[in-house]
Order: sequence, then C-alpha cells, then structure tokens
Amino acid sequence: MAFRRQTERRGTPADLLVVGLGNPGDQYAHTRHNVGADVVALLADRHGGRLRAGRERALVDEVRVGERRVALAFPQTFYNDSGVAVAALVRRFGIEDLHRLVVVHDEMDLPVGKLKVKVDGGLAGNNGLKSVKAHLHTADFVRVRIGIGKPPGRQEGVDHVLRKPSKADRAELDVVLVEAADAVETILAEGAEAAMTRFNQRG
Repeated sequence: MAFRRQTERRGTPADLLVVGLGNPGDQYAHTRHNVGADVVALLADRHGGRLRAGRERALVDEVRVGERRVALAFPQTFYNDSGVAVAALVRRFGIEDLHRLVVVHDEMDLPVGKLKVKVDGGLAGNNGLKSVKAHLHTADFVRVRIGIGKPPGRQEGVDHVLRKPSKADRAELDVVLVEAADAVETILAEGAEAAMTRFNQRG
C-alpha cells in the first residue's frame, strides 16, 4: 500500500525501515516488552551500525546490507505511543510502500521463543501496534512477532511484559532474537511471503 504524504527525505529512500518496539531507559532494557528493540540492536551490530538519537524521537541508524539501504530504529516515545515516531520515520526514509516497513515486537499470544512473520491483519490488543496503525491510518505493514508467552497464574499482562524473563525463557529468547534478525534480512532480500514460508513453519 502506498503511504503518500509530503516526505522530509532527501536523497535515496531506504529499501527497508525496521522498527523495534520497546520502552526507553535502562530499567526496561532486555525486558520481554523490549525484544523488538533488541532485534534492531542486533541488526545494527551485525551490519556495523550504531543507533543514535534522531529528530524523530527514536534511536536511528542507516546501514547497508549488500547493496540495500536499511534504516533501523528504536522509538523513544514509550511503547504505547510508538506510532508518533514511526510516522516521522516513514516520512524521513521515504517509505511509500508500507510493505517496506517492518515492525518487530513481542507477542503474548505466541509461546516463548516462537517466531511469526505477518502482513496486515489484527493487532491482538497490542497498544504499540494500535498506535502505529492510528498514525499511519493503516495496518498494512509487515510484522515480525516474537513469542513471550502469557503471564503465569494471576499475574497481570503489564507486569509480565515489563519484567525480565526467567533464565530458561532468556535462553529461548536469545535464540529467537537471532532468528528474528534473520527473518528481517529475508524480508529484505526475498520479501515477506518468502519469510513467512521459511520462518512460520518452524517448531
């Protein structure tokens, strides 16, 4: 889908914009809610980038993956207001086809360590995604969903996502973060459909 608004971009648009959702601040680092941000940091490290504060209320860098230009971003607006940064980033990096926007996020509806690539569709109550949809006026973007599982017992969802995972869950998440980064690279190279075929059938 084309996202047609006046763009601030000067020069060549990015081939892909990858946004990892999470909350800013050391107290939220490596919590379940920040797995999307962790994937973006991993991609930056993998391709020689370094996320820096930008005007779009996000930590941002642009890297090259082969001959492709990839913009990486971690919004600093807090999770539930992610759309504020994402809309500004879409304009900055000249993303008119929203299938070139990939949002990486945690997903309670998936078991810990499960990975799914998705295009369009429901938002499963995710307030970060709701904010992105509200600011872009569409949900027609690509998502890389990382399973964090449901809260145990009577624990509230908000407590679950804002806490650091157990040692066992951390080990599983560390594996799936690498797979999520691989999935983003597959989306870049071959498209979302190929990524869904390759990653959605795993265990």
